[in-house]
Amino acid sequence: MKFKQSDEQNQRIERITPTHLVIGIDMAKDAHVAQATNFRGIVLSKRHLSFTNNKDGFERFGRWVSELQQKHRLNNIIIGMEPTGHYWFNLANWLVEQRLNVVLVNPVTTKRNKENRDNSPSKNDPKDALVIADVVSRGYYSEYTKQSHSFQKLRVIMSDREFWVANSIRLQNRIIRWLDIRFPEFTSVFSDWTCKRSLATLYESPVPADLHGMTTAEVIASWRKHMKRAGGTTGLEKAAQLIASAARSIGETTATHEAKQDLRRLLDEYCRIVEILENIEEEILVILDKIPLAHQLRSIQGLGPIFIAAILSGAGDLNLYSHGRQLLRRAGMNLAESMSGKRKGQIVLSKRGDSTLRKYLYLATLRLIGNNVLFRKWHEHNVQVLHMKKYRSLFKLVGKLARILVGMAQRGESFSPDKARIHDCVAA
Repeated sequence: MKFKQSDEQNQRIERITPTHLVIGIDMAKDAHVAQATNFRGIVLSKRHLSFTNNKDGFERFGRWVSELQQKHRLNNIIIGMEPTGHYWFNLANWLVEQRLNVVLVNPVTTKRNKENRDNSPSKNDPKDALVIADVVSRGYYSEYTKQSHSFQKLRVIMSDREFWVANSIRLQNRIIRWLDIRFPEFTSVFSDWTCKRSLATLYESPVPADLHGMTTAEVIASWRKHMKRAGGTTGLEKAAQLIASAARSIGETTATHEAKQDLRRLLDEYCRIVEILENIEEEILVILDKIPLAHQLRSIQGLGPIFIAAILSGAGDLNLYSHGRQLLRRAGMNLAESMSGKRKGQIVLSKRGDSTLRKYLYLATLRLIGNNVLFRKWHEHNVQVLHMKKYRSLFKLVGKLARILVGMAQRGESFSPDKARIHDCVAA
């Protein structure tokens, strides 16, 4: 059965009935603002409600909603809010615990609909709350479903991992900059400066002057302070190359003592972050073991545990999706075009979604093209037979991966190359 976004849009609109009280909330750090309308958009509250971001404020909001329900005899409630930063988490979860229906409105939707009522570009919190209520009544929202405990833990730990990965990259760039200035020939000896011999060298003899007059045996002896197998044929060769490179280095030689201290601090911090990331990845494996869906996804050759964790943390439970296009839309990888009359604009990604999920779906597809036989054949067919450009084939396979993931979740099956080939032939 083909999935149509318009069908889901119609279903969301049909859910809003004459018995609904529609609430829009503009989120902030300390205080939120709420407005209430009926299903037609008629404002029901004499004045907007401003309530604090704490338990007392939440309870005050709850009483306000109950009073409006009783006054206007409305049995159902739908509460819309913008997912602004992290300010909305506590209120949304509290409302879900009260068994109230919570939906999310894209901030872009609010921005583009703020002139509907008054034809004015003015902006304030009560107006934003009213705009949110309006767009909810027209079905421009997405459901908020509180994920199970395992998925919540996965989301938190993957967010933590992203933070430390970003710090690791920042430190690596800083260390590479240091080498480019002080020892530019270093990377010709060690193409990967993070290997054990390289790190041992940076700790013991970071500047070329430290290597002047040293023999290969002395260099290897300094490496043994940090690694067990420092010698051998490879070790002798690398030591000789290092000494030769140091002899003809053009690196900066001033303020050497301060530069060494700077490098040591950078290296210590880098090693600390590497250890943190290793611990985080161990915790991720423990969490994935408790998610049955993760065991299914592991059956896809080339899709490692980090990719699985990243996809599940961004998308949540894939059983809640009816089609792969919904997953693409959540990641902002659905296509958007601009055309009018004779003008036909370029088709691009909408990028209206989770950027981290978008990144990992893209990287996972790249990994699968390199390590999964079936994905590699599909890519080769797209490029060689259908004459697609490589990047276009890549994004087509991102869509195929999304459909495979959702299909596996719906059927409760592991990945089967034979079924994937049959499905591919039927689709063709």
